Amino acid sequence: MLKNISSYQLIRYLVGYVFIASALMKLVVVDFTGAFSNYGIPYPHATVLIVGITELICGLLVVFNYYVKKATIPLLVIIVAAIILTKVPVLQAGLLEFAFEARLDIVMFFLLYILWKN
Repeated sequence: MLKNISSYQLIRYLVGYVFIASALMKLVVVDFTGAFSNYGIPYPHATVLIVGITELICGLLVVFNYYVKKATIPLLVIIVAAIILTKVPVLQAGLLEFAFEARLDIVMFFLLYILWKN
């Protein structure tokens, strides 16, 4: 099925997929700005647009292996911001709850770090 695909390529494809899918949701779903408003982000309409376009462009760059190291930097910023804004507040419910809620974000952070280091 997947002939001669390296671990690095697989990580690139998976990271790209996650960020492209996330970008499309932000850019297509009309009420996505409500989530950004709830987190107290200023100018939620503009922020959703900026984050969505950044995720889309950087996700495509990662998938197509162009400027991967540079493309991972804004994605790392986005994932750290997502953890701080959406997952850190869950810590008040307990460490186990946080670990469960933040599992995808934490995995994506480390996969992005691997891409950035290579």
